[in-house]
Amino acid sequence: MSVSYKYWDDCVDSEEMQLLWKDADVCKEWIDAGEKMGKKVLLSRDPEGQLYLTQTEMRAVAEIVVHLHFNSQLASDMICALAEIVSDRQLQAEYYDRKTKQARIGIMQIAPENAEWLVREMGYRNYEIEGISTLLFRPFVNVYFGAAYLKWLSYCDGKERTEEFVIRAYKGGIKKATHKSTADFFQRYLSIKQSLLPKREEEISDALHTARPISVTSGSGEGWTYWDYRVSSEDMEVLWRHPEVLKEWTRSGERRGRVRFSHDSEKRPYLSRVEVKAVAELIISRYFSKRGIKPTALAALAEVCSMRFVNGVRARTGLMGIDYPTAAWLYKDVGCRAYKVMSVDDLYNPLVSMYFGASYLAWLSQYEGRERSYQFIVQAYLCGPENVNLQETGPFWNRFQQALCYYEDPKKCILLFHNVVCITSQDFVYNSG
Repeated sequence: MSVSYKYWDDCVDSEEMQLLWKDADVCKEWIDAGEKMGKKVLLSRDPEGQLYLTQTEMRAVAEIVVHLHFNSQLASDMICALAEIVSDRQLQAEYYDRKTKQARIGIMQIAPENAEWLVREMGYRNYEIEGISTLLFRPFVNVYFGAAYLKWLSYCDGKERTEEFVIRAYKGGIKKATHKSTADFFQRYLSIKQSLLPKREEEISDALHTARPISVTSGSGEGWTYWDYRVSSEDMEVLWRHPEVLKEWTRSGERRGRVRFSHDSEKRPYLSRVEVKAVAELIISRYFSKRGIKPTALAALAEVCSMRFVNGVRARTGLMGIDYPTAAWLYKDVGCRAYKVMSVDDLYNPLVSMYFGASYLAWLSQYEGRERSYQFIVQAYLCGPENVNLQETGPFWNRFQQALCYYEDPKKCILLFHNVVCITSQDFVYNSG
C-alpha cells in the first residue's frame, strides 16, 4: 500500500508548503540543510532509509492542522507526542493488527476504515480520502484524521473525557481506555510530551493570520476573524438591522462586509452578549415564532456550552456545542433544513449552530414521546438525554440558571432561583418553520 516520496513537494500542496516555509523554525532548519525557497525540499531519511519528519517539522504540521481545521481546540503537543510513540514520525509507517484485521498507516497510525468513518459519519471533509487510502501517507492528511479522532474521543458517548482516557483509547480503543494494558502507553506519552520542544502558539497564530486563505478549509487564515466570512450576506443584513447590534457595531467602528469578531487574549473569536441574544432572536423569529421558544434560553445555553466562543471550547463544536452527527440527524431525519450541514465546518457559523441548537431543544421537549420538564430539557441538552441524573447533572442546571441572569430581567432571575417560576416544555415545542 505504501507510496514513494522523495520531496516534501510530493506529499503536500503548494499552500501547505507556503505555511511550512512561514514557520520560523522550519525555515531555519531547511535553509541550514541547504534547501531554498521555490525549490523542491528533500524529506529526511533515517539510517535505514525510512522517511520521517524532524521534530521541528512535526510540530509545525501539528500546529498548522490544529489552527486551520480544529480552531485550536486540540493541543498540538498531544499530537506530536503520539506521533513519536506510534510511528517515530515515519511518513510511511505501516502496521497490521491481526486482532482487528485493520491496517494502520502513516505518522498517526490511522486505519483507513476509521478515516472514512470520520469523513462519512463525523463530517470531517477537508480531505476526501474515500477509496484512496494512500492519501493517508501525506503528513497533513494523516495528522488531520488523527486529530479528528482525538477530538471525537475527547467527547465520546456524550461525556467530556480526560487526557488520560483519550490517549489510552487512542492506543487500545474505548474499551481499553481504563484497562491495565494501556497504562504504560499513557506514562510513556507523558514522558515524551514533557520532553518535546516548547510550543509557540503566538508565533504560529500570527503566521496563519497573515497567510492568504488556503483552499483545503473553508475558514483558514484571516477569514476566521470576520463575521462576513462565516455568515451569509442575508443573515448579516438582518443582524445589521438589529438596533442593539447596529449600535454596538457602529460604536466599535465596524463596516459592512468586514465586521470583526471580538477576540480574547489568546486570539479566540467570541460573540458579545448583545450578538448572542440577537442571533437567538433571529433564529427564533424565523423558525420557532409560533411555539414560543425563548431567545434568552438559547443565549444562556450558548454561555454554558461555549462561553460564547465561535468555535466552541474543548471538545464541544461551535457556539451551541452541537456535534456534527446530531446536526446531520436533525437535518436528514427530523426535517430541520433551514440551514444545510454538510460538514463539521458548517457548525462554526454561529447562526447554523444556534439553529440546530434550537432544533435539538425542541426535539428533547418530547423525548420518548412525552412532555419533558424545562430542567430535564436543559440537562439533556448538555449531557445527553440518556445521562440525565438530577444529582450528577444538577450542576449543569445551576450553571444554566446563572447564565440566564445575563439575558433575563433580574426580577425573573430571582424568582427562578427560588423555583417560583415553573417553565414547561411547551417553551421548546419544535417548529420546522
